[in-house]
Amino acid sequence: QGSVDCPNLEFEYGDADGHGAELAELYSYTEEPELSTNRRCFEEDFHAQVQGRRWLELDGAQQKAYVMRLLDGLEVVNRDKRLKVARAILYLAQGVFGDCDNEGDVLHWSRHNSFLLYQLGTFTASLELLNMEIDNSQACSSALRKPAISLADSTELRVLLSVMYLMVENIRVEQEADPPEWKTCRETFRMELSFPVHTEEPFALLLFTMVTKFCSGHAPHFPMKKVLLLLWKVLLFTLGGFEALQAMKVRKREELGLPPLPEDSIQVMHSMRAASPPTYSIELMEQQQQKRGHRSRRPLVKQDSLDIYNERDPFKNDEAGVDEEDNDDVDSGIEGELDLMERDAIIPAMPAQRPPIERVSFPKGLPWAPKVRQKDIEHFLEASRNKFIGFTLGQDTETLIGLPRPIHESVKTLKQHKYVSISDVQIKNEEELEKCPMSLGEEEVQETPCEILYRAMLYNLPQYMIALLKILLAAAPTSKAKTDSINILADVLPEEMPITVLQSMKLGIDVNRHKEIIVKSISALLLLLLKHFKLNHIYQFEYVSQHLVFANCIPLILKFFNQNIMSYITAKNSISVLDYPHCTVYDLPELTAESLEAGDNNQFCWRNLFSCINLLRILNKLTKWKHSRTMMLVVFKSAPILKRALKVKQAMMQLYVLKLLKIQTKYLGRQWRKSNMKTMSAIYQKVRHRMNDDWAYGNDIDARPWDFQAEECTLRANIEAFNSRRYDKPQDSEFAPVDNCLQSVLGQRLELPEDFHYSYELWLEREVFSQPIRWEELLHYQ
Repeated sequence: QGSVDCPNLEFEYGDADGHGAELAELYSYTEEPELSTNRRCFEEDFHAQVQGRRWLELDGAQQKAYVMRLLDGLEVVNRDKRLKVARAILYLAQGVFGDCDNEGDVLHWSRHNSFLLYQLGTFTASLELLNMEIDNSQACSSALRKPAISLADSTELRVLLSVMYLMVENIRVEQEADPPEWKTCRETFRMELSFPVHTEEPFALLLFTMVTKFCSGHAPHFPMKKVLLLLWKVLLFTLGGFEALQAMKVRKREELGLPPLPEDSIQVMHSMRAASPPTYSIELMEQQQQKRGHRSRRPLVKQDSLDIYNERDPFKNDEAGVDEEDNDDVDSGIEGELDLMERDAIIPAMPAQRPPIERVSFPKGLPWAPKVRQKDIEHFLEASRNKFIGFTLGQDTETLIGLPRPIHESVKTLKQHKYVSISDVQIKNEEELEKCPMSLGEEEVQETPCEILYRAMLYNLPQYMIALLKILLAAAPTSKAKTDSINILADVLPEEMPITVLQSMKLGIDVNRHKEIIVKSISALLLLLLKHFKLNHIYQFEYVSQHLVFANCIPLILKFFNQNIMSYITAKNSISVLDYPHCTVYDLPELTAESLEAGDNNQFCWRNLFSCINLLRILNKLTKWKHSRTMMLVVFKSAPILKRALKVKQAMMQLYVLKLLKIQTKYLGRQWRKSNMKTMSAIYQKVRHRMNDDWAYGNDIDARPWDFQAEECTLRANIEAFNSRRYDKPQDSEFAPVDNCLQSVLGQRLELPEDFHYSYELWLEREVFSQPIRWEELLHYQ
């Protein structure tokens, strides 16, 4: 399982990687020769139009005039001429690297040209061409006939998607030095992508349609990596990243009159530090040989995390010497998240004959403020009333008559930490709207980008989720190549397959990198969708979640983690000298098998660690407060898989692994808990506490196995009621007013089909004359 002495990973989680890295991942190494093709197309045209000058020497007006001339070239009928012009535009978006001396200049001119291209309408022109290429049945049928699809089958699509991606990514990223017109431009572009202007749907929906078309097998030549990267960046740009999401959450809580959040979760996670991972069998055997003293003395010298805080563990007994889950966890396992200075101060103060200390001292503070739900207070009072009075008062949390004083204190403490989420308010509002549709009237729905996207996705949402998970499965490193799985390598395989060992190694690295980028983009866009839909409306989030669960997302993510996760995170599937923009301004050194094998000097692969954290966060979102889904984690034996993931010394990743272990602890049995006290201790120190959550002992009243099926069915009924109430607007609603006046009913103009008058006599015969009139039935209605 790799070395246990993994160093702390200096990883900073964010919306995306550095700007240069995000642009570099758009291109596969097989596409590298096309960079010089783009340059040649541009220079041939540019030197014919502008004599003896370079692009960088032109003033703003001349650059605009030239771009306008290029855009006219996109209107020509000849396909090859159109492609040449599109390549010239792509070269501009790539930063006219032929005129630049270093990578910084290339990135600067790429941004400058992207804003210029957008202002002159290049995005709209590219969108029209993209629609044309998607509907190009000739390209689809020729790709379907081919035994092997290569880069050449998707040339036009790749050029157009690259232009659009560069524009979205360059305009999306804000920099302090941006002039005011660029800021205005950014907002206009965001609005254009969010709200449908020329079409009936937002741009993201077109990309989702491309994904489903690809997965259905009708368009195997679609360059999926570029589509998914563009889709992720469009969602990130239009909906907002994690910091924007946090700000929106704070604002929404204010609007609903809820108290502010107890802490900023992004800041708390930044300040968290990683814990040491559990040691594994080989290291354990060595340690056991080194241990002095007899086995029976172990309980006396054992110090777990609780001892460090001088807190006596009331649950420790003579059985403490039991081995920890097949020697999976030993005393040097997950140590708490203690400040090193603090630890040095505490440990020497514990000599062999420790003086008895009455006072219990805790660490300086747990990272998260505890939370209590309204439901928890109700459960606590229900149990207390049953015990002391013998009857309950339903949902009444105010009446404490007849209960002893300590219960009063407990209720007071619970209420101090009561947390009402935005979801709770939305569920309550939804119940009221369902109950009183007439008196409450129409609900006012804000037209946010998120709301528009959900409405557009609604009817095909199951297909979109299945398609994304199909591609994720094909790209996962644990997947075996099956004949029926989809081919996601159409936009990475060259026309001529490699013939030398070096070419094969290069293609192997390229294929692995390609898969990693696909996993990164799918994991990021799914997480963004879940988080934004949850904030917009809880039932939108639940609808997406339920379809992900139905499409086997939970076992898929567990299958992804059932690998040597340390080697995945430290994988070196990149050749830095071939990365854009480095390869455009520096001469390429001679590549050897040794240099390819050595890879770069990075401690870890940013995109792979980012993907792992995203997938863990998605798994948390799907299973939180859902006992049926938590049972799926138990059934699929996720505990050992997740425990192996704790080997990665990165605080944020460990936090989400521990959260997933915490929710299933009550189902894993007493023996597991006893064998994994180090993991339990880490959960206590890192994960948020719920005041009366019995996660560690398994006595929870919600853990009834027979309620699981009913839970999913109730949730599904609520989602369907929400979707039909808000999005199905039938004309003949039962609440619509009825017109009782014969004259006005007969006087209404009805839209009849054009051919109706041809078949009018036939219609009369069938519907009127041949139908017997039962006059006696009128008497029943008198």
